[in-house]
Formats: sequence, C-alpha cells, structure tokens
Amino acid sequence: MSVAKDRAAKIWPKGAAVTAMILVAAHFAGCAGIGPKTIARDRFDYVSAISESWKRQTLLNLVKTRYLDAPVFMDIGSVINQYSVEQEVGLGLSGEFYQRDEPFFISPEVGVRGRYTDRPTITYTPLMGEAYARSVLRPIPRAAILLLVEAGYPIDYVFRICVQAVNGLENRRTGRLTHRSADPEFYELLILLRRIQNMEAIVMRAKSVDAKETLTVLFRPRNEAATADVERVMGLLGLDPELREFPVVAGSFATNDREIAMLGRSMLQVFSAYASHIDVPESDISDGRVAGATPQDVENEARFSPLIQVHTGTSKPEDAFVVVPYHEHWFWIDDRDIHSKSTFFFLMILFSFTERGVSGQAAPILTVPTN
Repeated sequence: MSVAKDRAAKIWPKGAAVTAMILVAAHFAGCAGIGPKTIARDRFDYVSAISESWKRQTLLNLVKTRYLDAPVFMDIGSVINQYSVEQEVGLGLSGEFYQRDEPFFISPEVGVRGRYTDRPTITYTPLMGEAYARSVLRPIPRAAILLLVEAGYPIDYVFRICVQAVNGLENRRTGRLTHRSADPEFYELLILLRRIQNMEAIVMRAKSVDAKETLTVLFRPRNEAATADVERVMGLLGLDPELREFPVVAGSFATNDREIAMLGRSMLQVFSAYASHIDVPESDISDGRVAGATPQDVENEARFSPLIQVHTGTSKPEDAFVVVPYHEHWFWIDDRDIHSKSTFFFLMILFSFTERGVSGQAAPILTVPTN
C-alpha cells in the first residue's frame, strides 16, 4: 500500500492539490459581494430606461390626442431586482492501484458548478378611474401656475399653456368638440404681462387673509413704461385702477373689479394644445382621420413661437430626441431642436404638478417578472 501511495504522490504531487484548492477559493472570492457591484450599473441602466420610456409615452399620448385617440398613462410603481448565485465544488481522486510492482493508475477529479440568476420584477400602475380624473381632467391648481411664474418661467409662456381664461378673456380651445379661437385681447394680455415681468413690475405671492391663505398678484411699476403697461393690463381685466394688489380666485369671470379670476387648463387641454402643433400627413387630413389647423388659429399663433415642433415621416429618423410609431408613420422631435426639447421637458414637469394618488381603493396594479 505504501508503494501505491508513493506512486500517487509522484503522479499527483501534494502541491497540485493545494494549487487546485487555491484556484477554487479564488473563484468563490471573485463572486463574493455581488450586490454592491450591481448598484452603479443597475441604477444607471434603470434610470435611463425609465426616462426614455417616459419620454416616449408622453410623445405617443400627444400624437394620440392629435388623432382624437384616448391617451393612456402607465406609471412604474416599483422596480425590484433579485440576484442569486449558486456554487458547488468537488475535489477527489479515482483509479486502481496494486501492491508491489503491479501496474498502477490514479487520476484527480476537480469539478466546479455555478448558476447566476438576475430576476427583476417591475410593477406597472395604470392611471384610470379617480386617479385619471384627478391627474388629467382636473384644472391645474392656481398655486402651481403662479409658482411657475415666480420660479422664473416667462409668464406669457406659462399662461399660454396653463390658463384657459383670465377675467373673461379666453385662451384658444383645441378640442374637436369645443374648438374656439382665442380672444385677441388674451394674446395682447400675454405680451403686456411679459413686458411687465421683464421690468420686474409684477409679483405673485401667497398671503393670509382671515386665517386663510390667499394667492395675490401685486403690480409695482417703477417707470413710465411699466406704468402704462400695467394700466393697460388693468383695463383689459376690468380691475380697479386705484388698487395695485388683487387676490386670485378660481373661475372664468371675476365677481367684482377687486379680484382676478383665473381658470386653469386641465392636462388633457394642455396635451390638446401641444398636439395641435404636431405635423401630420396630408393624406390623413384629406381622408378625415385628423383635423387641420384653422386659418384664424394659424394667424394668431404666428405671433408666438410654436409650442412644440413634432415631425412625421414614413421612415424612422436617425437623429431624434424621442421618436414613436403611430398609424404606420413615425413621429419625432429633432435632437437639435432646443426649443421643442425645452417645451417638451416643461410638459413633463407640468404633469408632475398634478395629483397622482387616490384615496380609498387602490388602482389596479400589474406586476411583471421580466424573465
């Protein structure tokens, strides 16, 4: 038996066994701590994927609104990623050997097995029912509109998108059943308010009156030009010329000359306003699939930059900021169109101002294992 052992030692020295075990240990060490290593990769990849899907969903809903198709919103409720690593190692000897000078045979056996599993689970929450009414059909809160102005956004741009009426002056309505051109005085009001804002002669603020928080607009002209513009604005809105501060109330018409009534648009109206600037194939207009712009709207809107420029074509563009297919055509925003990209970003931020949650019964949730 000792002869067999000596022969085994010659065929497979002790150092070889040690080396094999070291290699196996190194294999296990390389797979240790898999969780921390995935954070940088997974977080970046999921953020990129969610951002891209959000942009595509927004553009698709704009296009669907242009075609009088119902917009559908699907929120990503959660992303849970599970990893598992299973490893197994085997180490042994096999063979036949005899005593003395008989033939001798022995062979080592080393086996390593492993399995790696990446199992993400993504939860989708469709926006519907009460949540849909809150987020899409309810007017944008006055506080959110004034907050955007105070944050530095141009007042004419914010009012043109978010406001439907101010003291009886109507913005355009773009819905197929409720279409109405804007009052010329409304566009004049936007131009005057922008000039007053540039001269820092208007302030939006919240103040407490009778233990209730009230939104107010304060005019403070500092030169003759600002004074003239403020007086014209007050004339358009039918305000008391002796006052300079006015509470902002909800509604289309003011009940007296000491307040400003403001009716915000719903997100569906905002989407419709954006969608009216989308290029559509002439064949779809002639076939009656989609309505064309009215000459009066084209003339009035020509005084301002288009809200957004969305192109259409039969082939997918190579250089697009965001692109979606619809009705055998491609619709996209050019990546070099800074104005459209910024207004598209504003639309996505504006949608975040709407209330997304619901009280009571939770909305249906769809959980999809992705493998």
